Amino acid sequence: MMTDLALGLGGLVALLFLIAVRVPIAYTMILVGIGGTIIQSGPLILLSQLKDLAYSQFSNYDLSVLPMFILMGGLASRCGLSRDLFRAANAWLGRFRGGVAMAAIAACAGFGALCGSSTATASTMGQVALPELRRYKFAPSLATGTIAAGGTLGILIPPSVVLIVYAIIVETNIVTMFAAALIPGILAMVFFMVTVAIYVRMVPGSGPEGQAVPGAELLAASLAVIPVAIIFGIVIGGIYAGIYNPTAAAAIGVFLVALYGFGLGRLKWGGFLEALLETARTSGMIFLILLGAELLKIFMARAGVPQAAADYLTHSGLGPFGILTLIIVIFLIFGCLMDSLSMVILAIPFFWPVVAGLDFGLSPDDTKIWFGIIILIVVELGLITPPVGLNVFIINSLAPDVPMKETFKGVTPFFASEILRITILVIFPSISLLLPHLLR
Repeated sequence: MMTDLALGLGGLVALLFLIAVRVPIAYTMILVGIGGTIIQSGPLILLSQLKDLAYSQFSNYDLSVLPMFILMGGLASRCGLSRDLFRAANAWLGRFRGGVAMAAIAACAGFGALCGSSTATASTMGQVALPELRRYKFAPSLATGTIAAGGTLGILIPPSVVLIVYAIIVETNIVTMFAAALIPGILAMVFFMVTVAIYVRMVPGSGPEGQAVPGAELLAASLAVIPVAIIFGIVIGGIYAGIYNPTAAAAIGVFLVALYGFGLGRLKWGGFLEALLETARTSGMIFLILLGAELLKIFMARAGVPQAAADYLTHSGLGPFGILTLIIVIFLIFGCLMDSLSMVILAIPFFWPVVAGLDFGLSPDDTKIWFGIIILIVVELGLITPPVGLNVFIINSLAPDVPMKETFKGVTPFFASEILRITILVIFPSISLLLPHLLR
């Protein structure tokens, strides 16, 4: 008879095959989890665990923060806040060579602070910034690559949907993870801007010289983003200050964005209902993935796959940083097959027990935080990695005249920038841990 471990490994092969043939990740995990459990323990055990599995999974209070932040991002995109952000960033940065592309990156970071989703950031900012980049005659590869890469900031700048899910999986504090992501997120924005500045100087004709705007226009553009700064300060600042928890903060953010939109006439009831439906669809997708991951995790745990993986890596002869490097490479490979949220939900239950048993000279709580930020950046890279590269597909739908290979060519310098940033954060954990330690 097939051993439990062999059955579990067979389940992993089936999982990867179904993902490769583009079966949705939620259905893939549900099929493998249910099928493996039936073969391993019989249908009665499966029915026994199904009777309360969904309730126990979704009654977690921390999950209520997800639809709130998704709704806040949906409302923000319909209130024209993305246009205000880009206009202000362009007023300040557009005067420099490649400045419009730098402004697009800064606006992506600002919108990510309200949205928490990279795909939504790329889609929204692409509609706003891409026409301007074309008008200034930026090279098509740089124009599309900048928006695709800038969109990845949506899951790193707090609040972040992926970061919330990671915190729930490893059972750490969401507020602490938000604090840990802030400095690396700002670092990513700066690195991307520097990448643009270097690229337009190394590749002649890729990005033109900008023009300074009149003082009155600069002032008007700056004043227009004050509401964004106020909303971000109230939501994220209130969380950091301990005034309210993330769920309450997200609800306050939804109220403030809706108040701003209705008050200025930028948000109509039709748009509000569209945002609600979009939130329901996205939240339903995330919750279904979480249910599938739980079914898969139960099957794999009974088969002993996580324990076998931990034993194999521990006795592989590699040091802690060698094992961490191997895990990062595996996540980069996963990024070629699936989206960032699915990667975190699927892979973290396997790899976190391995990392938790390694000695990096950090406390267990600090290891959770530091590892989470590193993995967040790695899965962020998956959004611009071929052949999936969801952000690249989104930008390609907005600029169908630009071949996809040109967009992948455009994100290559940003990919190199991210590899450098990952290396820095691995070598210097204090960058990620500084704000969490101050909050404590």
